[in-house]
Amino acid sequence: MKMNIFQGGGSRSPRRFLKALLVELLLYVWAVTGGLCTEFGKENSGCIEKERQALLNFKKGISCNNRTGHVTELDLRPVVNYSSDTGESWTPLGGEIGPSLLELRYLTRVDLSLNDFSNIPEFIGSLAELRYLNLSRNSFSGTIPPQLGNISMLRSLDLSGNGFSGIIPYQLGYLSRLISLNLTFNGEIMIVENFEWLHRLSSLRTLRMSQVDFKKALNWLQSIKLNPSLSSLELLACQFPAVDPSSHFNSSNTLKIIRFAGCTFHNSTFPLLINISGNTIDLRLFDNQLKGTIPDSFGNMGSLEHVDFSRNQIVGAITKSLGNLCNLKTLDFSENGLSEPVHQLLQSLNGCTKNSLEVLRLNDNQLNGFLPDMTGFPSLRELHLADNHLEGLSPDSFGRLSQLFYLLLARNKLTGSLPIGIGQMSSLRVLDVSSNNLNGVISEVHLLNLSKLLLLDLSFNSLDLNFSSDWASPFQLDSVILRSCKLGPQFPGWLRGQTNFSHLDISSSQISDVIPSWFWNFPSNLKYLNLSFNNIGGKVPNLSFKFDSSPGVDMSSNLFHGPIPEFLANTTVLNLSGNKFSGSLSFLCTVKDSLLSYLDLSNNLLSGNLPDCWMNLKRLAVLNLEKNHFSGVIPSSMGFLEQVQSLRLRNNSFSGKVPSSLRNCMELELLDLGENKLYGIISPWIGENLTSLIVLRLRSNKFYGEIPPTLCYLGSLQILDLSVNNISGSIPSCLNKLTAMTQDKSSNVGIWYYYYYSDTYVDGSGVAVLKYGADYFDYASVVWKGVEHEYGKTLGLLKLIDLSSNKLDGEIPKEVGRLLGLITLNLSRNLLTGSIPWEIGQLKFLESLDLSSNNLFGEIPSSLADLFYLSVLNLTNNNLSGRIPSSTQLQSFNASSYMGNPGLCGVPLTNKCPGDETVKPPESDGRGSNIEGDKEPLWFYLGTAIGFTTGFWGVLGTLMINPSWRRKYFQFLSNLEDCIR
Repeated sequence: MKMNIFQGGGSRSPRRFLKALLVELLLYVWAVTGGLCTEFGKENSGCIEKERQALLNFKKGISCNNRTGHVTELDLRPVVNYSSDTGESWTPLGGEIGPSLLELRYLTRVDLSLNDFSNIPEFIGSLAELRYLNLSRNSFSGTIPPQLGNISMLRSLDLSGNGFSGIIPYQLGYLSRLISLNLTFNGEIMIVENFEWLHRLSSLRTLRMSQVDFKKALNWLQSIKLNPSLSSLELLACQFPAVDPSSHFNSSNTLKIIRFAGCTFHNSTFPLLINISGNTIDLRLFDNQLKGTIPDSFGNMGSLEHVDFSRNQIVGAITKSLGNLCNLKTLDFSENGLSEPVHQLLQSLNGCTKNSLEVLRLNDNQLNGFLPDMTGFPSLRELHLADNHLEGLSPDSFGRLSQLFYLLLARNKLTGSLPIGIGQMSSLRVLDVSSNNLNGVISEVHLLNLSKLLLLDLSFNSLDLNFSSDWASPFQLDSVILRSCKLGPQFPGWLRGQTNFSHLDISSSQISDVIPSWFWNFPSNLKYLNLSFNNIGGKVPNLSFKFDSSPGVDMSSNLFHGPIPEFLANTTVLNLSGNKFSGSLSFLCTVKDSLLSYLDLSNNLLSGNLPDCWMNLKRLAVLNLEKNHFSGVIPSSMGFLEQVQSLRLRNNSFSGKVPSSLRNCMELELLDLGENKLYGIISPWIGENLTSLIVLRLRSNKFYGEIPPTLCYLGSLQILDLSVNNISGSIPSCLNKLTAMTQDKSSNVGIWYYYYYSDTYVDGSGVAVLKYGADYFDYASVVWKGVEHEYGKTLGLLKLIDLSSNKLDGEIPKEVGRLLGLITLNLSRNLLTGSIPWEIGQLKFLESLDLSSNNLFGEIPSSLADLFYLSVLNLTNNNLSGRIPSSTQLQSFNASSYMGNPGLCGVPLTNKCPGDETVKPPESDGRGSNIEGDKEPLWFYLGTAIGFTTGFWGVLGTLMINPSWRRKYFQFLSNLEDCIR
């Protein structure tokens, strides 16, 4: 039902109109709920509570003048509710704005924001007394009505968050009393053809616009400068034409806040943007693809307090004029290409700027050298130098920076030890020196006075933390990240005093111990726990408490044993792989509507049947149960895992058929059911429904029947392994429809997913709402060149078909030759007949070809000589015949690659082909051997023999032994041949 909330007609007084409006709302609720609110406003009313409250709030949103009785304010903005689970929510009104609104001709304030209205009527311009109009976050579209320019008393106009497009009307320039104009986030491109109307807005103080095309408005910069009152300008994701640098016009004297973000400028415009106003306090030009060096244009901008040029393409050095900004508090050049030594950069700020500067963000650049003594910056509170090429720290760099809150030096090339002076930085909240080359011992002295420290990250260094087990640390950390530091072999006892952490990562820290009982008294606000890659043993107790929020837990690659306790089911990420856990998975059924998105229990001693409660784990994206002792059937409730992308059940003892409910898992990219006891046909729905599959691995089961042609629908498939089954019939000729395999390059190096395990992270000013997550790179076990390997981050580069050890018959379809990206093809140990298709020679990237143990006959096609990358070839035990094609490639393989084919002949086999003649020694001429010059000296023959042996084994012999050299050599010969042709 559409709610035409303002529709009406006739001449009515404002009071009668208001009464009618309320009646219409009541009727609307009645129509929706099927009943009438007979006791409106009472607790026992028949209205739906949410809608009853909406009506009450609507009533509160209407205000009248106490003296005249006229309606002056109409506020239909719904009440916004917030919850940590769903975020913001509200109940919007909808429909069209009818002409009855004209009855309220004394309206001064209208707020219809956060609703679902779809049109702005032309008569809106007749509300002559209107001073405030907020139509933001509705469903308005089309062009902005030019009639808005008739509301001459308007002070504030907000049209943001809609779907407006087209030309912005110049009639907005008639709003001479307008103070604030917001045209941001409309989702469509709007156009300014001429921006002269801006300087006619003589009262305008705040202008916000986004996704506006200014390319026809050549006067855009001049119009901004000529506005006499503008103090705050924000332009986002806009496109601007070049500005003539020779054009001279005075700077604005009123602009104090200038923000351009995500915009497109001509390079020549960069210096002009800095000089828009001489009274700017806040200058933010971030994420604009600005190129070149920093203009030396800051000399006359003494009012600047905040400068943000982050996420651009600025190179070179900091201009020295930035050092003369005596009021500068924030300087942000992060995510650029600055490349000077860091001490030189700091010298450029050595004027009066050093006394006022509080925040210095230079992370993600190419700064180098040693960080000097920083005590010359007495007001500095935040120092961001992560992701550069810094090489070392001055021993006196930080000792006297007692006011510093935030020190970020991660992912540099820092060497040496951590300065002891860091322990004197009494205000420090965050210390992150992770991913460097620091070494040495960290003692209690390094952290002596850091009583306010909230985040400590020393991970990925060669640091040895030497704290006494009963050390009472002066801080209570929120995040403890000590990955790859040396904490062991005993479990670090000093952690007992940390009772409020939300993130703890002590993985790969050389701990070989049983976890003490006190450790399991986790803080209730735990969000992330990582104990992986240690030698921690013992049982995990079954705790009775519940976490405030479901954390991410990684305890993989340890020596834990016993059953998995129930409390671990209340997590978002759970990785217990590579341990000795035993028992069943019944713990998973203890939580309904679980938040688990990642579950890895692989490589344990778990056993029994899988529980049939997977409908409670609908958010799972990654499920890995491989290498356990599970048995029984795969439960049908796994079909409820509609978001799962990786399902790995290999190397267990599952039996029965693959449940048809898995057809609902349409997000699957990797399905590995190999090494089980599953039987039945390979279901056609795999190809029909699981169209996102990249890896399909059903190896070593008891599947029978034919390969369904529907598998050819899997256009993203790169690994198909159906080997070691009882599959019969012919190989489908539609294989050329496997699109990903027909391409010689892979779009993805790895198969990976990004998952979240927390939504909070401590920063320098407290707790900021940020997502905290990690990358998961999937892997697959494949038989590669006869040996089983696991491929992870490069899995996406592998393209493989393995149909070996089945009962396939018929001929090899020539369509295989269209799979140009194929690297491995294994059709061995089947019942295939016919000849080897010539088209296989088109697979230029093929490295391994195994057609052994079939009934193939005929000659080896000469096209195989063009497979320059081929390093494994097995054609044994067939009925092939004829001469092995002459090529340096095919002759480089051992004779064992061709054995079991009695009809084959030629090198490298010892069988001679018909027509091959044995070289006979030359006959004597009868003149004796004493004729002068008839024979060469003995040293000549010896030298020839030695030279031949050295050349053969030094060059050709090496090519036979080293496959990679051989491939490059053959490629060189081929290229040389092409040049000669």
